[in-house]
Formats: sequence, C-alpha cells, structure tokens
Amino acid sequence: MFHKLLRQQWRWQSICALSLSLLGCATELPITVAEADVSGTLVVGRAVTIITGELQRIHPPELRSFELINTENQERFKVYVKSEDGYFSLSLPPGRYEMNRVQISEGPFLSMAQLAVSFTLQPDVMAFLGTWRFGVDSPKYGRRIVVSMIYDEQDQKRVQQFVKDSYPTFSTRPMVVLIPEPSHKDARLFEVMPYPLYSRYFRRHWW
Repeated sequence: MFHKLLRQQWRWQSICALSLSLLGCATELPITVAEADVSGTLVVGRAVTIITGELQRIHPPELRSFELINTENQERFKVYVKSEDGYFSLSLPPGRYEMNRVQISEGPFLSMAQLAVSFTLQPDVMAFLGTWRFGVDSPKYGRRIVVSMIYDEQDQKRVQQFVKDSYPTFSTRPMVVLIPEPSHKDARLFEVMPYPLYSRYFRRHWW
C-alpha cells in the first residue's frame, strides 16, 4: 500500500512538473479586459469559491486561476482571478473552448485540478457563461473539488449593467447565455509543491 501511494505521488508530481513547464505557452489575460482591447467575443461570468467540508485552513480557499484551451488551434489562455467571489470579462476569439485546469489557493497553499468543461463562442455576440461555483473539500488525502456551473438571473442582470457601464459600444449586442458542459464536474484536487513559506517538516503531507 505504501509503495502504491509513493507511485501515485510520483506520477502526480511528474504531471505537475510537465504542466507547470507548459504554463509559459499560455497567454495571460486580465480578469477584466479594457473596452479598447476587446477584439473577439466579449465573455463575462462570475466565479465563486467555497469550502464544502467542516474544516478549513486559516486562509479560506479562493480561485487563483483557470486555464482555457481553444480545441481547434490549441491556443491556451490563463486568467488570474485571485478572489473568493468575483466577476470576469474576457476577450476571446470565436471557437470551441475547454476549461482544462484550475488552481485553488489558501494562503501559501496551492492546489490544482484537471477538468474538461467545454463551450463554443460565436462571433458578434456577448456570452454570459453563468455562475461558476467551486466547492472545495476539507484538507485531507483524496481531497475533491466540485464545480457547478449554473444560470443565475440576478447575476445576469448585474453583468448586463456592468457591460452597459464598462463597454458602452458593446451594450447593443445580443447577450447569449452559454452554460459550459458538463455543468457539474467532480475532480481530484492535488497539492502543488513546494510551499515557499514553510519548512520541509511542515511540507511532508502531500494531499
């Protein structure tokens, strides 16, 4: 059993190392695009992160970033959210996208999960991607994250007002509701090493 856990740990470390080595290939996008920089489809939505278990660390979980990949040309985009609850507005070329990776931070602790959630953007419209809820399990071995993507009418009204105030030239464009599929996803949440603020002794629990 011990050797099996070591193999699983080594396998995940290898995956993390490969994933992190590829991060430089992703185009970083601001969480809120300026109106002058909108050259593709304007994409808006809300991301909320909560703890679903009974226990949590001193620092509450927040969505550090999510990564999108255009499955037609393999172009990758990374969005740093760094918030428990916030809205995002992005400019993306039309095409089919997949959210394939998210990072959750809790103070100095960083976790990563692999996902496969897809949506397709059309030209000349605005897309409301709904409300993304990231439910993070209590810290433990075998930790999970549950992602739910829902339509919230109040959130859409707030987004429409935000677009009217921040992107007046786009306010006349139709806004389509585009909930990524599958709208519910459960995935393993892995700790990413190292923890820069902690000694090696306190980094011995690799959940």
